[in-house]
Amino acid sequence: MKQKWQELYQEKLCSADDCAKLVQDGDGIQAPLGNGQPVPFMNAMAKRIRANDLKDIVLTAGVDLQWVDTLSPDIQDRMLMNSGFVGVAVRQGCQAGLYNYTSNRLGHSIDIICDLCAHMKKSIIAAVVSPMDEHGFFSSGSHADLAWGSWKSGKFRDLILVVNENMPRTFGNNHYHISEVSALCEYHAPLVELPVEPISKEDEMIGQFIAERVPDGACIQIGIGGMPNAVAKYLKDKKDLGVHSEMLTDSMVDLYNDGVITCAKKNFNRYKMIGSFALGSKKLYDFINNNPFVEMHCTSYVNEPYYIGLNDNFISVNATLEVDLTGQCCSESIGYKQYSGVGGQLDFVQGAWRSQGGQSFLTLYSTYTDKEGKMHSSIKPMLSPGAVVTTARSEVDKIVTEYGVAHLKGNEIRKRVKDLIAIAHPDFRDELTFEAKKMNYLR
Repeated sequence: MKQKWQELYQEKLCSADDCAKLVQDGDGIQAPLGNGQPVPFMNAMAKRIRANDLKDIVLTAGVDLQWVDTLSPDIQDRMLMNSGFVGVAVRQGCQAGLYNYTSNRLGHSIDIICDLCAHMKKSIIAAVVSPMDEHGFFSSGSHADLAWGSWKSGKFRDLILVVNENMPRTFGNNHYHISEVSALCEYHAPLVELPVEPISKEDEMIGQFIAERVPDGACIQIGIGGMPNAVAKYLKDKKDLGVHSEMLTDSMVDLYNDGVITCAKKNFNRYKMIGSFALGSKKLYDFINNNPFVEMHCTSYVNEPYYIGLNDNFISVNATLEVDLTGQCCSESIGYKQYSGVGGQLDFVQGAWRSQGGQSFLTLYSTYTDKEGKMHSSIKPMLSPGAVVTTARSEVDKIVTEYGVAHLKGNEIRKRVKDLIAIAHPDFRDELTFEAKKMNYLR
C-alpha cells in the first residue's frame, strides 16, 4: 500500500498556482491559525484576485502571525478577509475597517464556520501539514485547531494541503489521508517563532499569587507572554501537574523537563498533554514532534467546557484588559477598537467552574499609561466607552493584579466592589471608592 499512497501523492502534487486554480468565485476558504496558514496557496490565490480572475472570496483565519498577499489592501474590494482572532498582522487593518472580525468563542468556531459554509457554495479547507507517512496520512502538526474539524464535517468541497518538512508530526485526532486531498504543494519554510517576552516585576507578583493557589496534581491552561511565563516560573515546586490547554507553550516544555508536568493525576486523557495549537520557539516545535505524550485535537474538543471540567482542580489563567467594579471584563478591545479576540477565554472560565476544585484567573496590571504618558486605573467604575464585555460578571471567578486576588464568583456587588478596589493601584482606590458610592454600590 505504501507504493499506492506515494503514487497518489505524486498525482496530486502540483504548484501553489495550480492549487489556487481550484478556487471558484464566491468560495469560502478556511485556514488554521498561525503556522497552519498555507502561505504559498494564499499568495497564489491573491495573484488570481489581483488579475481579476477571481472575486467574492471569503477567507477566514485567525492568530495571523505573518504577512500574506491576501492581506493586500488593493484586493480587498474583491475578497473579504475575516479574522476570528485579531492577530498582529491584521490588527491595524481590522481597526481601520479594511478587514472584518467575527466575534466567537474558539470552542464554537468550527460550528460557526460550518454554518457559514452551508449558506455559501461548498468551499475549501487549506492547511499546512507534516510530510505524509507510509500509511498515507498527513498530520496537522502544531495546528489541529480549526481546519481538521471543519473538513471532517463533510461540508467542504476541496481539501488543499501545503506539505512542510518543518511542520512537526503530532498524535491525536488531526490527520488527513491522501485519498481525501484534492491537490497539494510543497513549501519548506521554517515555522514562525514567537519572541520570548521578558517577565516584569508586576508579572512576578501576579505569578506568585496564582501559583500559591495551585495544588499539586492540578490540570493547567495558560497562555503566552510575560505573565503566564511568571506563573509557570512559580509552579516549579509543584508535583504531577497536567495540561489541557488550547495553546501549548514553551513554558510547558520547561515544566515537563523539570519533572513538574506528568499528567499522572488527570481524570480525563490521563498521561497526555492535550492541546489544539502550539506557538512558541523551535524548542516547543521539536518537543511536540513525534511525542506520544502530546496529543493535538481540534478546538471543538479541547475547548469544550464539559471535557475541561472532567479534570479535577482545573486551573485556567487568561489575560484581560480592563475590569469594571461589578466584575465585567473586557479582554479584546481598547474602547471600540478591536485589539484581539474572544479566543478560548470563556470556554476555559466555564470549564474551570465545572471542575471539582477548579479555579479561573483573569489577570491584568493595575494601571496602564496612555499616549500622553498619563496613568490610568485598569479597574474602572464602568468600562471605557465602546469596550466589549468578553467575560460577563456572572462568569468571572478571580481577578488578579500585582496587588492581590479578588474572588468574585458567587459574591454580591458590595463585596465584589470592595475586593476589586483592594487590588487596584493605591493611587486610585479613593477615587474608585467615591465613584462606587455615587453608584450606590457602597454606602
